[in-house]
Amino acid sequence: MNFPAEYEKILERVDSIDPARYARTRNFIDGAVSYLSPYISRGVISTSFVMNRLLEKGYKPSGMEKFIQELAWRDYFQQVWVAKGEGINTDLKSFQTGVENRGIPLSIVEGSTGIEAIDMAIRNFYETGYLHNHVRMYIASLTCHIGRSHWWVPARWMYYHLLDADWASNALSWQWVAGTSSSKKYVANQENINRYCHTAQRGTFLDVDYSSLDSLPVPESLREISHPVLKTPLPLKEVLSIDPELPALIYNSYNLDPVWKKDLPANRILLLEPSHFETYPISGKTMDFILRLSKNIPGIQLYVGEFDELVKEYSLRDLFYKEHPLNQHYRGTEEPRDWMFPVKGYYPSFFAFWKKCETYLG
Repeated sequence: MNFPAEYEKILERVDSIDPARYARTRNFIDGAVSYLSPYISRGVISTSFVMNRLLEKGYKPSGMEKFIQELAWRDYFQQVWVAKGEGINTDLKSFQTGVENRGIPLSIVEGSTGIEAIDMAIRNFYETGYLHNHVRMYIASLTCHIGRSHWWVPARWMYYHLLDADWASNALSWQWVAGTSSSKKYVANQENINRYCHTAQRGTFLDVDYSSLDSLPVPESLREISHPVLKTPLPLKEVLSIDPELPALIYNSYNLDPVWKKDLPANRILLLEPSHFETYPISGKTMDFILRLSKNIPGIQLYVGEFDELVKEYSLRDLFYKEHPLNQHYRGTEEPRDWMFPVKGYYPSFFAFWKKCETYLG
């Protein structure tokens, strides 16, 4: 799977969605998934935009409820991040049980676990920057429950390589699998992996019934632990050409919306803060994807440095930016993000959140 960066091609991908086929096949590795996550996480399009565009095409809410529900998971995770802030970087509700290490199995990093579907997916992951959601759950289950690794380092490794690197969706999905943000943990055996990945592997350490998974000893292939060094290759700092008579619109790696205030004459600046990428490092492939997406914004200029440095260096006064948990140190006019439903605040479970969202579906 490739991910074009041109806005028109992104819209074509939205328009190609078949919600009914998605609902039937989404759990299979070759299912009719949307491949929209890199564009939603980067703020090029929103969950609200996708839902409304499909409604405008004539789809009824009842005919695409499963698709809308899966989009709502992303909004839910973002709302948890807004409410909990840095709290999502630690075990959210309860401590992960059975932890024996704070790294990641080397075989996960190398794609050499011995589980064919997972190893192939990891190798493809490095090539494409994409993982099917079911495979992400398999990797997390294998790492946390079979390898006994705490979720945080493996989550950072996965985030680093994802084109759709959204820390809330990534970290909280790992916590959901690990059982630290939900009442139960997620586990998968070889039969489940074979079914959804179309493999027929037998005789692996996962080829047991579910009742046996909790008591499995750590297999040999998961015993060597790695602590990956993750560093972001930032582009060089550029000199900006600023019109002091115009306001400044501040974009970042989570807001690359090309239609945001598109008719407003303004200085448009893509801000890449080194401090952000030290905390949430991403790969060169992901950085290149971000830079290519930014080209959809006419007149965009790149600034590598901290927000306060940018404001001081160019004497910026009239600034606008979109709300995000990582933008709390920004100054200026904060504008809301687009949400599918006017359901805000913290809900202890997705389904409590979704129950409120359903009332707006009609």
